[in-house]
Amino acid sequence: MTMCTSLRLMTVAGMLVLPCAAQSTPQDQMRPAPAANPAPGAEDAAAPKPVQLTLEQRGDLFMARKMFREAIDVFRQGLSQPNAFVLYNKIGIAYHHMMDFKAAKKNYEAALKKNPKYAEAQNNIGALYYAQKDYRRAIQQYQKALKLNPDSATVYSNLGTAYYARKNYDEALKAYKQALALDPEVFEQRGTTGSILQERSVEELAKFHYYLAKTYAQAGNTEYALRYIRRSLEEGFKDRKKYLEEPEFGILKDLPEFQQLMTMEIRVL
Repeated sequence: MTMCTSLRLMTVAGMLVLPCAAQSTPQDQMRPAPAANPAPGAEDAAAPKPVQLTLEQRGDLFMARKMFREAIDVFRQGLSQPNAFVLYNKIGIAYHHMMDFKAAKKNYEAALKKNPKYAEAQNNIGALYYAQKDYRRAIQQYQKALKLNPDSATVYSNLGTAYYARKNYDEALKAYKQALALDPEVFEQRGTTGSILQERSVEELAKFHYYLAKTYAQAGNTEYALRYIRRSLEEGFKDRKKYLEEPEFGILKDLPEFQQLMTMEIRVL
């Protein structure tokens, strides 16, 4: 076996394979290799450049971390910019999350003063009334928002939830169907960032999930229909026969998952 053959190494987890030098000596093998000179500008090119965040993006990061006061301070720095209406709206959302409804409304209205066609701020005023259980005014604000942006799934879902809170279930179902037609994922959205608020707090949660299951079933979305049937049962929905008798759920009857849900005992959470 030659010296060259005896120096061959396996490459393991990034280990360097030593080059085979003809008739090299052990002293030569112990000597460290000279460092290669990098090409001019190579170090600058290899080093990642720091990402430059806009003022709005920095504020959004604080919102995502629920550091609302810090977000407000950042957003306020940009109120002289052309997109000030967006920042006023986001300041309103921050105050909204902090339950300071007076300050929230003031900033939503400032956003609309800057841009009267800004549907997100109009929606958020509706969400403000909803949070205070003034569902009639919430509905009015959502309807105004839909005149500004008739393609907003979020506003339609909020409108449906406000109708639901007033026990106007037929109108709630119509609004939910329209929301799903615009965005099949509208009821799965989460988070504290963004420019538009979506209502999550409802009374009689079990019945609410029943209506969502019905809406998804009518839309042909069996996966989400089954998901909300289960949630309704876990919340204590007792009128299980509705799922068996109402025609909207006919699409589910032959599915093993549906049959299992209708027969199994589900622990109420």
